[in-house]
This record gives sequence, structure tokens and C-alpha cells, in this order.
Amino acid sequence: MKIRTIIVDDERHARQKIRSLLAGKNDVEIVRECANGDDAVRAIRETRPDLIFLDVQMPGRSGFDVLRDAADDVKHIVFVTAHDQYALQAFEVQALDYLLKPFDRDRFEKTLDRVRERMQNDSGDLQAKLRALVEQMHESDALQRLMIKSAGRITFLRVDEIDWLEAADNYVRIHAGRETHLIRETMNHLETRLDKRKFVRIHRGAIVNIEAVAEVRALFHGDHSVLLRTGVSLPLGRAYRDRLL
Repeated sequence: MKIRTIIVDDERHARQKIRSLLAGKNDVEIVRECANGDDAVRAIRETRPDLIFLDVQMPGRSGFDVLRDAADDVKHIVFVTAHDQYALQAFEVQALDYLLKPFDRDRFEKTLDRVRERMQNDSGDLQAKLRALVEQMHESDALQRLMIKSAGRITFLRVDEIDWLEAADNYVRIHAGRETHLIRETMNHLETRLDKRKFVRIHRGAIVNIEAVAEVRALFHGDHSVLLRTGVSLPLGRAYRDRLL
């Protein structure tokens, strides 16, 4: 049986390099190539590949976001990236290999050999290891500080100080204690950069720091509101209620 493979990288030449290194491998079949995380999630769910060569840093959905959103359909992952800060965690859980750009043919062949061996001797606990790795990496990758530009000055705000964030067209209004800041950023993109264990979207226009939440109040007709420790009350969208709770 062939190893059904997906290549995910936002750089065309990077995808071409992997494709050329796989050319002539009789036991490998490339079933899809993807240039971004959104396409990768769809492709993984549709094809349920045996192996994914996955870039870590891509615009929009990162490689870690792809793994989190499609983890149930993931079998074997090889990270392909120019950044080495996650390599240690990858090898600690012994679930993945890690190709650091630029890599040569010899290194690539060793990766393939490792994949073949793992597929023959998989103990069945890869899914648990993969989920643990995703959590570790996403925690390390989460945004720690925001740069605030105002009146000719640049200041830095620790993300942990934020109570909630409010959408304002192509801007985001940040509420931190008694202070508010406006940054040019979209809510959707900023959400992908925040630690999802600490910040939760409660409706289309608001994200809250769960440490700032004092109560969730039941209203009429199944509606709810979120009361923050600062006294601010925000509506809780029904589609987001279970996630917050």
C-alpha cells in the first residue's frame, strides 16, 4: 500500500522541492498540495492522508492551527519549517519528525525511513501524543505582548492584562482595566494569535479573557450575558455559549 501524502506550504518552491524529492518513490502517492492552512484542513478531512508535510508558519491558519482543527483525521506529521524553536518538543513526544529548512536529500531520506518504520510499528497512541504536542506548541506560539502606537509613542501591553477585546471595523479596541487602546488589526486574525485556553470569543464582536469573567448570567428566552470583574456586562452569543462554559 502507498503512503498517501499531502504537502502543505505557502511557498511554491518549497512544495516543489518536496514533490521532487518524493518523485520516483514507489510507496508514496501525493494526493494533494495546499498553499494555506484553510485549504489544508479541507484536504485533510476529505482525503484522510497517511502523511502530511506541514509548514509551521503560514499566513492565516498556522500549521499548529491546522493540526488542532483537523487532528481527528491526522495520522503522521512531518514539520517543514525554517524555525527550530519547536523541534525539542516534537522529539520529546516521539510523534513527529522535523525538517529544518534548508534540508538536503540525505536528511529527507532519513525522514522517510523514520515514517516508514513508524507506520509499520505504530503502537496506536499517536493521536494522544499529537494532541499533547499541539497544545504544547500552541501555548509556546501564543501572543505574549501587543505593541500599541499612540501620539507618536510605542508602548507594550502584556496580553494577560487585557480584560476583553471589541471589534471596530478593521480595528480592535482593547479594554485593559481603565485603559482602552485601538489597534489596526482584525478580530479574526488577532483571535488566531491569542492563547485559546485563556481567551474565548463570546460573540462576533467580543473576545474575553476568562480570568476577567466574574459571572455568566441567564436572561430571558435562553439568552445569557457575561459579567466581567470590572462591572462590564457583555452579551453571550448562543453559538459561543458552550465554548465559554
